[in-house]
Amino acid sequence: MKILKRIKTALKISLAMFLICGLLYPLLMTGLAKLIFPSKASGSLLEKDGKVVGSEMVGQDFTNSKLFHPRPSAVFCNTKNDKEKIEPASGSENLAVSNPRLKARVKKDIDKLLKENPGLRKDEIPDDLLTSSGSGLDPHISVKACQIQVNRIAKNTGISKKELNKLIDKHTERKLFGIFGQEKVNVLKLNLDLVAKEEK
Repeated sequence: MKILKRIKTALKISLAMFLICGLLYPLLMTGLAKLIFPSKASGSLLEKDGKVVGSEMVGQDFTNSKLFHPRPSAVFCNTKNDKEKIEPASGSENLAVSNPRLKARVKKDIDKLLKENPGLRKDEIPDDLLTSSGSGLDPHISVKACQIQVNRIAKNTGISKKELNKLIDKHTERKLFGIFGQEKVNVLKLNLDLVAKEEK
């Protein structure tokens, strides 16, 4: 009888903890997050013309020559085939610096950057345009990584370099308290503004 009593007690405690930790606590935290940080709790989604175009927290693969291009990303997003809808996913190969596949990918990216941006020298390419972030999902690039793309975008859009640099400055996120981190630019936000300017 004592064993059955102990089993019942254990089951009651397990059920109570399941309800508290597995149901009530997550619902409470979700509710508070939606109340205090509604945008962030919903995934920091950005919209254009009433349609969600992405999250400001996750990098996207922009290949259009009229847009700013991001750093290498672990996000898989089909931007070429509109007929076949493929959901974005994330993952990373975590290749070592000595891995031949990583070296080949970096060389290919360097060649592509030099071809897309005539006049750009190899030693002028910022590291973040050749390397992914720690998470592989970072939507930001450095200010310099934006600036080296200005000539290409100005040529392909007809927007002046001065206006493009103003857009970069507008979307530059400053260092925390002026000392922590580095200045960076969210590529999706910048491109949305760029498209809006081009459509005017």
